[in-house]
Amino acid sequence: MSKEVIAVFPGTFDPITLGHQDLIRRSARMFSTVIVAVAAAHHKKTLFTLQERLDTVQQVFSALGNVRVEPFTGLVRDFAVSHSATAMVRGVRSMTDFDYEAQLAGMNRSLAPDVETVFLTPDSRFQFISSTLVREIATLKGDVRQFVDPVVLERLSAKLAG
Repeated sequence: MSKEVIAVFPGTFDPITLGHQDLIRRSARMFSTVIVAVAAAHHKKTLFTLQERLDTVQQVFSALGNVRVEPFTGLVRDFAVSHSATAMVRGVRSMTDFDYEAQLAGMNRSLAPDVETVFLTPDSRFQFISSTLVREIATLKGDVRQFVDPVVLERLSAKLAG
């Protein structure tokens, strides 16, 4: 018997990288629906506005019918529960990421016991990519085309030129 499983993939996506895309595409093969939950990120100073990040992620995944893109504020647990999600997907690039993500998973499990956290590692080509590094390199006029989708590169270039 097949069961409809909704997964949430939360993040700031400032900007979305090829590593994020790899994990979201793979998640879309594993789950009935993947909701890419774009955080308002009030605790961070983002380069892109929430609406710009939502538009970019939607454009990147427009061809995947089982991927939805939605904004969220507050606890990701509340977002997951309100969308009937039973899985949360988190990317882990290194042991440092895993230590942090394991703590979050434990807290989320105690707050929402019916939502399982699933850890995925990116393809080795994307293991070292982070939004923070992409922003830093792009801000310093470096070439980031090997780290982001052409849509993202275009938006990043336009943002930094303005």
